[in-house]
Amino acid sequence: MCGIAGIFHLETAKPVDPARLTAMTDAMIHRGPDGSGVWTAPGVGFGHRRLSIIDLEGSPQPMPTADEAFTIVFNGEIYNYADLRAELQARGHVFRTAGDTEVILNGYREWGAGVLPRLNGMFAFAIHDARNQTLFMARDRLGVKPLFHARLPDGSLIFASELKGLLAHPALRREPDLTAIEDYLAFGYVPDDACLVAGVQKLAAGHVLTITRGKPMPQPQCWWDVDFSGRSNAREGDLKEELRALLHDAVRLRMVSDVPVGAFLSGGVDSSTVVAMMAELSRSPVQTCSIGFDVAALDETAYADRIAERFATDHRKRMVAADDFAALDVLAHAFDEPFADASALPTWRVCQLARETVTVALSGDGADEAFAGYRRHKFQHAEEQVRGLLPASLRNPVFGALGRFYPKADWAPQMFRAKSTFINLARSGAEAYARSVGVTPPEMRAGLYSEGFRRQLGGHRAEDRFIRLMDAAPARDPLDRAQYADLKIWLPGDILTKVDRTSMAVSLEAREPLLDYRLIEFAARLPLSMRLRGGQGKWLLKKTMEGHLPDDILYRPKMGFVTPISQWFRGALAQSATDMATRSRVAQSGWFDSPRLEKLVADHQTGVSDHGRLIWQMVMLDKALDRLF
Repeated sequence: MCGIAGIFHLETAKPVDPARLTAMTDAMIHRGPDGSGVWTAPGVGFGHRRLSIIDLEGSPQPMPTADEAFTIVFNGEIYNYADLRAELQARGHVFRTAGDTEVILNGYREWGAGVLPRLNGMFAFAIHDARNQTLFMARDRLGVKPLFHARLPDGSLIFASELKGLLAHPALRREPDLTAIEDYLAFGYVPDDACLVAGVQKLAAGHVLTITRGKPMPQPQCWWDVDFSGRSNAREGDLKEELRALLHDAVRLRMVSDVPVGAFLSGGVDSSTVVAMMAELSRSPVQTCSIGFDVAALDETAYADRIAERFATDHRKRMVAADDFAALDVLAHAFDEPFADASALPTWRVCQLARETVTVALSGDGADEAFAGYRRHKFQHAEEQVRGLLPASLRNPVFGALGRFYPKADWAPQMFRAKSTFINLARSGAEAYARSVGVTPPEMRAGLYSEGFRRQLGGHRAEDRFIRLMDAAPARDPLDRAQYADLKIWLPGDILTKVDRTSMAVSLEAREPLLDYRLIEFAARLPLSMRLRGGQGKWLLKKTMEGHLPDDILYRPKMGFVTPISQWFRGALAQSATDMATRSRVAQSGWFDSPRLEKLVADHQTGVSDHGRLIWQMVMLDKALDRLF
């Protein structure tokens, strides 16, 4: 795992200052503390920070071919590199190293962009073609590894693994993009097609950008997509057998390493599945770790302990205080852009624990998106069945009225919290799903904005990207469309950003076997009943793991990392909330209605309403503004 950076002059081959590349990569030293390298040629330069995982003494980067026609800088891991290496050797390619970097380099020389579908891995890389004066940048299918880029006034393009790498270049202008603030407040993260710093872009997951000096800047091109429009006709038993084989191979490939490998273990279905497969494949006890909380209602370590005992893992756990908010500034630095998924705190803590004994850790991320494991998938599927029974002309006024007048009973048992369901049923499926994925609904955001800020947004609304994507999805069913949007927006923007930044902050490589593209494509072809049945998401995955995992692990309610942020802002962080609303960068920006912001905090602290998540968003936004501008 690594941090990469580069500079490419778009019009003329002006010299590149190596010191600027060094500054850009040094800003990301946490991504690669084991070594560094800089390479320059007329009009181009690459920088690299290395975390050694494969071929520990070899594979220095940036890496040129022997004739210097091609040069690569690469962040990630190619899990099937050994098979590709053998294929390329059979075609006459000679290798000087034993790692995966040279496999991409020679693969690009052999197949050009055609190398990408052959790669099974997580990656973001750039290749310079000296013969054609071309810069080729690519990102993995699902966006596991990030890649930021921006055009500068001096006629160059810069890129880096993290935003802080770009910010180290003195010519980058630092101005906020107000539409990204709308996006962030809607979802709790800045989506992958946006950036809080105006002019900065993220290369989208599964896309390439090919730039030739002296030619107009092209648009990125999609090289991979997931298709939900097909359906498998295989029998359940055959599907279970195929899924188990895919799981086994995905885990096997991700255990290849020249450094110690472990796993995160929460005791949920997904991490337990990964550990079960690792235990089958490993000759020694699997090293596992988990984080627990000193509040019983938030603690899952008993489940993790059971799985660790079942598979005889070398298990370590650490208890964290529920008021573990001292790390907020550390997290703000790690993410650069504001990030309000509060589970980032325990994720960072479990990464810290893992890094004490291993350099690589396997996680269970990805199964919920692929196999319909989120509670919102169940609700969305049920709502769509109601929509199919009633015409919009009847459904909209009836459920719209119920949604307006039904109380917002957050305190009540789940069965009585019907307000959001009524509101959703009055809308289209895509509109309703976009709202369910969000954190702060459009009406609340609009009420917080100042009149001037609303004008500056120019009609931009965060949810519209979900609606556009779902309407155009290669899919048959509304559940397909919801999962497609999750894989394209939620997964890279929230989940993978969280895991990448928190793991890289402690120089740990996180690998996600359940995001093996073969598993994703397999899941997309499953009939709906194999994903969601009887109120159970991930139905086929759970059936496949019966006998391997206890039923009470497979079928217990999903919990996930929980952080008690609402209590914080009524207790130890009450003053931070008040300061945010009255004298912070956020309060003084002119973007928000100050009296409403102050009332929101006051209502939360007096218990009139629960605005903990929104206050958390605003506090993290304030920290990002302090760092970026």
